[in-house]
Amino acid sequence: MTKAAKITRFTYLALLVLALAAPAIGLYPVFVMKLLCFALFACAFNLLLGFTGLLSFGHAAFFGSAAYVTGWFVKSQSWTPELAILAGTLGAGLLGLIVGAVAIRRQGIYFAMITLAIAQMVYFVCLQASFTGGEDGLQGVSRGKLFGMIPLQSDTAMYYFVVAIFVLCFLFISRIVHSPFGQVLKMIRENEPRAISLGYQVDRYKLLAFVLSAALAGLAGSLKTLVMGFATLSDVHWSMSGEVILMTLLGGVGTFFGPVMGAGIVISLQNLLADKVGSWVTVIIGVIFVLCVLAFRKGIVGELQAYIQRRRAAAKVH
Repeated sequence: MTKAAKITRFTYLALLVLALAAPAIGLYPVFVMKLLCFALFACAFNLLLGFTGLLSFGHAAFFGSAAYVTGWFVKSQSWTPELAILAGTLGAGLLGLIVGAVAIRRQGIYFAMITLAIAQMVYFVCLQASFTGGEDGLQGVSRGKLFGMIPLQSDTAMYYFVVAIFVLCFLFISRIVHSPFGQVLKMIRENEPRAISLGYQVDRYKLLAFVLSAALAGLAGSLKTLVMGFATLSDVHWSMSGEVILMTLLGGVGTFFGPVMGAGIVISLQNLLADKVGSWVTVIIGVIFVLCVLAFRKGIVGELQAYIQRRRAAAKVH
């Protein structure tokens, strides 16, 4: 194991210990749970953009639709949380299969605009459908009992459930990227014609990556509904797609920890500034994003990794 790999592993272990100890050291569990939900959403989006090279403007459709599905099954059908989360995740994955089958026929901006158009269709369905509550959304969604035995009403119990899901998903994404399948995705991102010339069924790989990304985004939306107790139209609005793009670019596209950091920055700023400056928080976040893009074109984590690589290369020369 290289020195860089050891440092990375130690950093992840330190962050895991910090996450496990967060309630004990005074961090507000609901805030950290919300942060982890959006961090998972950003990681799911990064799997598509950062490692496959596909820019989706409609990922809020998967996040929000799963949020509604999970909330409806818990509130109206009295399902246990794990089954409702599974239903939301599978629903988002199925929607991703449908959207992806249409969108991957095009590339670049055309792909992005198709995802945006279909996401707007999903938004209007959620606005008009009776089971979503329309403009009022789904309110009062209970956390219930995990497997019918473990009550999640306590913020602490729910917190460790969310942490466990996030860690497993983070490891799952890492495994995908480092697998032969992930290497093909990187090849498609770097040089799609070359991948086609080598005999790979590129559309199948892109569709599978799209479905995996949609399902993980749906899982994030399902968890968010249980944590916050509601699902609203803002979850499926186009601005939510913009937020996840912002989080990913801010932290670093194509890095593992970048989306997590980006989500942490955006959610923290929203939490700290919302009651002080109101709607101006969006302007402040926009200014910070512009400054980061100008100063850190690869994102915060991406620039840090590039700096370490330059230092290492310089040390070898000398």
